[in-house]
Amino acid sequence: MLSVHESATASGVGQPGRLGNRLVLALLLVAALAMLALHDDPWWIGAPTAGRIAWASVLAAGFAIACLLPAWRRRVDRSRAGQDALDDPGGAEAVLVAYASQTGFALALAELTLQALRASGTPAERMALSDVDASVLHRYARALFIASTTGEGDPPDTALAFVRRTMASAERFPALRYAVLALGDRNYEAFCGFGHQLAHWLRQAGAQPLFDTVEVDNGDAAALRHWQHHLDVLSGGSSIDWAPAQYQRWRLLARRELNPGSVGGAVFHLALQPADGVAADWQAGDIAEVGPRNSDATVAAWLAEAGQDGEAIVASGDSREPLQARLLRARLPAAGAAAGLDPAALARDLQPLPHREYSIASIPGEGTLQLLVRRMAAADGTPGLGSGYLCAHAATGACIDLRLRANPNFHPPGPERPMILVGNGTGIAGLRAHLAARAAVGAGRNWLLFGERHAAVDFHLRSEIESWQAGGTLQRLDVAFSRDGGVHRYVQDVLRARMQDVAAWLDDGAVIYVCGSLHGMAPGVDAVLREALGDARVDALLDDGRYRRDVY
Repeated sequence: MLSVHESATASGVGQPGRLGNRLVLALLLVAALAMLALHDDPWWIGAPTAGRIAWASVLAAGFAIACLLPAWRRRVDRSRAGQDALDDPGGAEAVLVAYASQTGFALALAELTLQALRASGTPAERMALSDVDASVLHRYARALFIASTTGEGDPPDTALAFVRRTMASAERFPALRYAVLALGDRNYEAFCGFGHQLAHWLRQAGAQPLFDTVEVDNGDAAALRHWQHHLDVLSGGSSIDWAPAQYQRWRLLARRELNPGSVGGAVFHLALQPADGVAADWQAGDIAEVGPRNSDATVAAWLAEAGQDGEAIVASGDSREPLQARLLRARLPAAGAAAGLDPAALARDLQPLPHREYSIASIPGEGTLQLLVRRMAAADGTPGLGSGYLCAHAATGACIDLRLRANPNFHPPGPERPMILVGNGTGIAGLRAHLAARAAVGAGRNWLLFGERHAAVDFHLRSEIESWQAGGTLQRLDVAFSRDGGVHRYVQDVLRARMQDVAAWLDDGAVIYVCGSLHGMAPGVDAVLREALGDARVDALLDDGRYRRDVY
């Protein structure tokens, strides 16, 4: 598989290269010894003898073979690696992790990405972009690209061959789904330039995005956690955070269920404030990263099975706390493996629970940070890690570990621009924040298209939305409730029926913001836009920042 190829290239030329070098040196030594005999004869300007011509030809051929041998061996290794990927039963399902690195940072992130996918049971292969061509891309259904930018938006030196050979071709990849982690520096005008070039080329070549491009400014830890969040969604895993968030303490002021009786999962509206009373600042479109906790009952059962004393005092960073408190925030190891361990040693090896991300549903001027969270459950009925904590385990008044993360790609447009908001389910959270922000600045040309299951119980925040409509903040409102009888009708179907008006709004400079489900809704909305407007115009909207998504 490609891991074989990685091991061959990781040490540079490798064994074939060292063998070739030694062979060249040996042949040169033989040639030098053979030529010593020439110094015993008087100099003669005539033609060399036939024997000497034959010896020279043999030596030249040997030298050529020695030079070509390492390259031939590398080509064979690369071919075998590709064939192994084809022959491997899991190869067709494997995720390609391709990297273009200038300083080694992209390579390091590619390795972390590879480990995260494999740890979740998702087959994955890593490959330098210089070794990727059209035939490689055709072998994979999913590919993740980690791309550095050098200079003023240029590709790394290691990516030039891919740019000239593959990106310059007319090859198309309609079966490929991709995502790009773009590395850059905002001090440069063409921020993440090559990453965006790569994403644009993939779209033009017919590939479909798994999720939107993630931009990383100078190794920003929050952006890398966002990429890791997408990996967990993609693989169904729950990997350890590469760069754990430094949380602040927020107090859960209120929690209420919005959709009692719904056939879908229960949706809760939460309101929080900083526990220390210091005002916090964020913009519409930003994200709350929550540090979840195990339930008290889960930890108590684990302590009993492991035979550990939850009151034992252990180190926790620069402070000390009871083991039970430490376990609330940690991945619980197998209880049998922890039996008999010293509590201090046990605590030292605990891994923190990974964070969970939620779109913020309010703006600072409203006085609270609001979230809409759907309570999720695993196949065995176990509550979701983050949603179970926020919707059930955490008591009203409790302190929540929370960190604000800026999400510039989903920040509001200027108030002069018309705004089309499209979403479903709890995606209304991010759209609600934008409507609140528009109301605060008096921007009234807004259009909301929203979809859920049943109008009677699943029209989240209905009274508030209708009050915005009555007050002029919301100029148009279109809704779709898929389970209210007849053929299932989704928000993308409403969008298709309104495309003539959507095109007119776009002609007036409108932006489209989409928030909600990555599977079903977001691809459906994108397909409708491309069907009606054409790929070229939709790509232009993306490139101009007039079509933005916060999907999960």
